[in-house]
Amino acid sequence: MTGTEGSDWVSRTADEVIAEADRRAPGAPVVCASGLSPSGPIHLGNLRELMVPHLVADEVRRRGRECVHLLSWDDYDRLRRVPAGLPPSFADHVGRPLTAVPDPDGVHDSWAERFKAPVRAAMDALGIEVREISQTAMYASGTYADAILHALDERARIDSILARYRTRPGAGGSAATEETTDAGEAGDAVGPDSAARLYYPYRPYCHRCGRDTTQVTSYDAAGAWVDYACAACGHRDRVHLREDNHGKLVWKVDWPMRWAHERVTFEPFGADHSAPGSSYTVGAQVVREVFGGQPPVPLAYSFVGIRGMAKMSSSAGGVPTPADGLRILEPAVLRWLYARRLPGQAFTIDFGAEVSRLYDEWDRLAERIEAGQAQPWERDVADRATTTSRGRVAGPRRRVSFRVLASLLDVTAGDTAQVGRILTGFDDGAPGITVDDVEPRLSLARTWLAEQVPAEERTHVRTEPDTDLLASLSAEDAASLRELTTRLTDDWTLTGLTRLVYGVPKLRAGLTLDDPATAEVKRAQRGFFRLLYRLLVGADRGPRLPTLLLALGPDRVRALLAEGGPLQEAGTSGGDNRLTEPG
Repeated sequence: MTGTEGSDWVSRTADEVIAEADRRAPGAPVVCASGLSPSGPIHLGNLRELMVPHLVADEVRRRGRECVHLLSWDDYDRLRRVPAGLPPSFADHVGRPLTAVPDPDGVHDSWAERFKAPVRAAMDALGIEVREISQTAMYASGTYADAILHALDERARIDSILARYRTRPGAGGSAATEETTDAGEAGDAVGPDSAARLYYPYRPYCHRCGRDTTQVTSYDAAGAWVDYACAACGHRDRVHLREDNHGKLVWKVDWPMRWAHERVTFEPFGADHSAPGSSYTVGAQVVREVFGGQPPVPLAYSFVGIRGMAKMSSSAGGVPTPADGLRILEPAVLRWLYARRLPGQAFTIDFGAEVSRLYDEWDRLAERIEAGQAQPWERDVADRATTTSRGRVAGPRRRVSFRVLASLLDVTAGDTAQVGRILTGFDDGAPGITVDDVEPRLSLARTWLAEQVPAEERTHVRTEPDTDLLASLSAEDAASLRELTTRLTDDWTLTGLTRLVYGVPKLRAGLTLDDPATAEVKRAQRGFFRLLYRLLVGADRGPRLPTLLLALGPDRVRALLAEGGPLQEAGTSGGDNRLTEPG
């Protein structure tokens, strides 16, 4: 990513949003909005719906401007289909509001609450502060009664606006049929011959069966009454919209109605909502011409792809959620993934082997910032990842490589006490590191190792020396091993061991430990590393050698590298230790 790609989209958007807020009402609070439907797991793609307005709202607050981030739960939407893994009998609830559908496990009050709860926990961990709005509560309380009546009064105008964006050939004089295919709305039309009928932008839920399989048959503006018939159960009834509202506006009218009601200044949306004739395009006309309001500053965001989640215990539906992501990624790292790219850039989160590389990149950025070598935009992005206007996002007190922690857990078979002993003398530049200092990264590495690394790729430290290989060594290889074991404890730190394992081939070539490696020495290093891996773990690769040596301890390393020497039980237990990363 170049500096211009992700450098300061947050600041630029905040500038635009504040300017628009002041144009409407100078000094008024800025309102940023998100909308989520709890019809299923809120996944990491949906997280962009939260993160984009959060980052902008937080930037507005950092500037001292009052700002609220609304999270509108579309929990008054219908259940559209039987979710995967549930019995066919659950089809009885299709068409009912999500808040009226039970949680099959009986843990939460409704199907909607089943999926809200983990999002709330993830938002808390990520530092996302919102004001929640339940659309069920808003409609049922009568808060929108005036807006619904106004929309019904203006139904001909709304029908005309929708007709401007008709995409279905031969749909006739009414735009109602087009509403049936709108994202997030289940059947806004009144039937296959709706073009010949009056258009009503309102859908009651049946008082008998609770479904939205209804058709408005008449509207009494003076009395605020709506008559309807239910196609599912045959029930006919009358709804008084000021006293007994039990329905909602169709999506392309509901969304702009809320913009006007909440005075929304900024709301991002998926790229599909910005196409000609889509919800935002139509909504912008509806909010101006029908509700006398203004559309929010738009910002379309792109797709977030996921790889390497097959073994993660994601929620029903098989899609990874923010809670799943936070079982492997620190909150700041997950925030950074969304903050560092323009919203219009698609990206993929890889929870497989790329996790270590991602953490390495994150740590290198921190090191560049500490050394004063980072670009200004990099510092801004890192600051937004690690802090909000309310304080710092939780993270480890001491920075130790995720790759190293995963390797230590692997080689020690997850023995936390052993990992702690290794960390205590980990590096002369940062003495006294404890297990608590590296949490939550250590626990995240443990989860990643257990769930993402196949058993065949884990490290199996030898329990006894490979005497056949040791006996067949060339004189040069034997001399290299003696050089290593003789100097092994000269600097028993990760830095010292790194210098040593790379330096032995330099010494054998007549160079010093600190001389740059020649092409010939680099070839010798690769051969030396393969020899060490074969003698230590019986493979051509394994955890990074300095980490592996540190985890095993000097006595055990000498026992495995010295021909005929008895294996001394120092360092770690053997046998079932595991591989995490190629060398």
